[in-house]
Amino acid sequence: MNLQPEAGRLAGLEQYTITVSNALRSKKGGALTDAVQLRIITQIDSTRKFPVLSDDSLLTLVQKQTFRYFWDFGHPVSGMARERNTSGDLVTTGGTGFGVMAMIAAVNRGFITRQQALERITTVVDFLQHKAQRFKGAYPHWLNGISGVVIPFSANDNGADLVETSFLAMGLLSARQFFSQPAAAETRLRDSINAIVDSIQWNWFRRGSEDVLYWHWSPDKGWVMNLKIQGWNECLITYVLAASSKHYAIPLSVYQKGWTRDGAFRNGKTFLGTILPLGSDMGGPLFLSQYSFLGINPNGLSDAFTNYKTQQVAHSLINQAYCRQNPQNRWGYSDSCWGLTASDIPGGYTASSPTNDVGVIAPTAAISAMPFVPQESMKAMRFFYEVLGDKIWKEYGFTDAFRLSDLWFAGSFLAIDQGPQIIMIENYRSGLLWQLFTSCPEVKTGMKQLGFSAPYL
Repeated sequence: MNLQPEAGRLAGLEQYTITVSNALRSKKGGALTDAVQLRIITQIDSTRKFPVLSDDSLLTLVQKQTFRYFWDFGHPVSGMARERNTSGDLVTTGGTGFGVMAMIAAVNRGFITRQQALERITTVVDFLQHKAQRFKGAYPHWLNGISGVVIPFSANDNGADLVETSFLAMGLLSARQFFSQPAAAETRLRDSINAIVDSIQWNWFRRGSEDVLYWHWSPDKGWVMNLKIQGWNECLITYVLAASSKHYAIPLSVYQKGWTRDGAFRNGKTFLGTILPLGSDMGGPLFLSQYSFLGINPNGLSDAFTNYKTQQVAHSLINQAYCRQNPQNRWGYSDSCWGLTASDIPGGYTASSPTNDVGVIAPTAAISAMPFVPQESMKAMRFFYEVLGDKIWKEYGFTDAFRLSDLWFAGSFLAIDQGPQIIMIENYRSGLLWQLFTSCPEVKTGMKQLGFSAPYL
């Protein structure tokens, strides 16, 4: 018996159910004892869903569409970035730092004017300075975008989040350097940013005089979270800014013993043909090597432990090679369909990596690696847009994640995943955010004190 679809062909990446009733009879009158159901998933339709663009045009399109998350969907009162597209009045401090950097990139690309960006960022900074709740100068992970009152991230996480504050400060300092004109509005913005950043009590988070920084502190829970900030992960920016502080700087020993653990964050082993200088085996989720380096320029940056461009390239290549070799036979993984990082997954959220592979690809992982592995990242971006675009290309760019094995496509957008795409594409194209952040005099001083060397320091 031949089954023919009514439309002449089955659509790609769709699920179909074939039901055979026990009322069906063979030529000799035989029947099935029980009805049969067959579930099938069709293969990827590799035809291009949208017109093929040049590399430059595609990069611009991805930046412009993704930017809408921060511009069109920015909170109407505070101007800050919502945590995700279903967050209502809940806004995120770290994601807002990324959003501010995205606005600067948008000015550079002509998506908005300098004046428009100045007005929106001034709204954000005024809210942060005069309304948002702070703890020892640091901000919580989440705030109410109308009242500025903390929204607890968890039962015990209802106070300062030093890492999210670092991402926010990185964005604000980049804006301070960008808006450098003597006009009154830009001068006022710079002064407000300085007031915010200079009042963060980085050294308070030593929990007395320990040689390490702690991630959280709460006025009623104290240090109950008890999470040390230790490398290698996304938190290098926290130590750089803590060493750069005008009034609350940490000594070198906190960085050496806390962040590097006296060099214990070294790796040096080879994974999938690539030597990984720092961090956990196989590199971990890709955001670990991306968030701090939205502002810190790894090109030519080195210290006693590694060359940081080498570290970033190695981490990216290992992640891509794992998906290309696909040791767990995940359906759809390839040299064009790769990228394991923290993202939404069916029924939850996880930090995907080669050692925690649940079959979910997050477009932000490969796209935000653009400055480090441009050919591999561009190949992935083209696949996401041209082949899967009818599934994952939406009003704010690429949706958060997908799993082809069961045709799960997230409907979500997250600030911390959308922002790095815009910023890292811009760093690949012009180096703008790298130039701005590392032009801060206090950042140069702090990085030198921590033992870094680079042409820009």
